[in-house]
Amino acid sequence: MSHQVLVMDSGIGGLTVHREIIKLIPDITCHYLADNGFFPYGTKTEQALEERMELLIRRITKQHAIDAVVIACNSASTAVLDYLRERFEFPFIGVVPAIKPAAKLTKNKKIGLLATEGTVNRPYTDKLIAEFASDCEVIRVASQPLVTMAEMKLNGLPTDINALQEIIQPLINAAVDTCVLGCTHFPWFRNEFKLIAPYIEWIDSGEAIARRLEQVLLPIKDNCDKSSTDYPVFFYTGNSYEQDFTKNLSFNITKIEFN
Repeated sequence: MSHQVLVMDSGIGGLTVHREIIKLIPDITCHYLADNGFFPYGTKTEQALEERMELLIRRITKQHAIDAVVIACNSASTAVLDYLRERFEFPFIGVVPAIKPAAKLTKNKKIGLLATEGTVNRPYTDKLIAEFASDCEVIRVASQPLVTMAEMKLNGLPTDINALQEIIQPLINAAVDTCVLGCTHFPWFRNEFKLIAPYIEWIDSGEAIARRLEQVLLPIKDNCDKSSTDYPVFFYTGNSYEQDFTKNLSFNITKIEFN
């Protein structure tokens, strides 16, 4: 049996990271947790996120021998990684805005950061910019509605191109040539963003996270006898998703119930 990992997010945005993981490591057993009962993470306090995510991870690790957890949410990653690493023995991998590669790609030294309020305003983001993009102008745009729009898109609802253009208009006005999609939900709109602003390079952290996970798993032996199943499970905590987009990913679908 392959390594078992858990990718978790407040909804289905983190499937953009899951997609890159199974592309790079096809023999991995990659479970997914959509904590849609606590959606969205970007508006929650650090304490609330810490308590919620610890509870969920403990529930899942009682049933599955998890080798590593990927927090596929920029807002949560900047808030809870240290807390979770102190409480569990397996490694945690977070998602941070791709400021470093953006600083290498930009030609005009104008970078956009499109993310949720939690990511845009956290000191961790300030530190990334200071360390890797101090010679660049970084235009930050916060959009919580874009998270909800991504969830709607994956549930089969139409996307309002005009609404998308209004959200990214400040980036267009600022003439950025590279934009960091600083939320795992946002790559679902990559095609639409390219249509609206084809001259902007839209980048995210998905591939880098997959490569990092591959490195982390190298010294860890496969759990071949500790788990009852090696079939990937799609966990969710709130309402069931209306459109079964998960069927193409070969998940068992399980709701985590709270008493």
